[in-house]
Amino acid sequence: MPATLRPFYQLELEAYRKQYATGNLYQAWNHLERAHVIGQAYPVEHSQVHGLMLIFGFKTKNIKETLGQIPRLLLGGIKSFAGKIPVGNTGGSNIPPLKPLPIQDDIKEIFRKAGVNR
Repeated sequence: MPATLRPFYQLELEAYRKQYATGNLYQAWNHLERAHVIGQAYPVEHSQVHGLMLIFGFKTKNIKETLGQIPRLLLGGIKSFAGKIPVGNTGGSNIPPLKPLPIQDDIKEIFRKAGVNR
């Protein structure tokens, strides 16, 4: 991940942890999805977010999310390495894993500020 993009990714993970710790699960998940969109082109960060999504599924006793994250965790980093990501996909098991999605305008602005083309 480019150094210019890393702070934005880290902010989303910090916001996830803060929201989770205060019991705001919906907001916590939203920050994981945003971190996924920001980091999905990079194997380590892509895998890291899927690992956190898997843990979130376990902790919230969400069987669908937990089971859905296992193949995403195993294959996400490989797909990033190969450059075969569905741009904009938010990473949850409620979205088909190969389906591209529109990128939110504020995340597009993050990419612009970081000098990353998506």
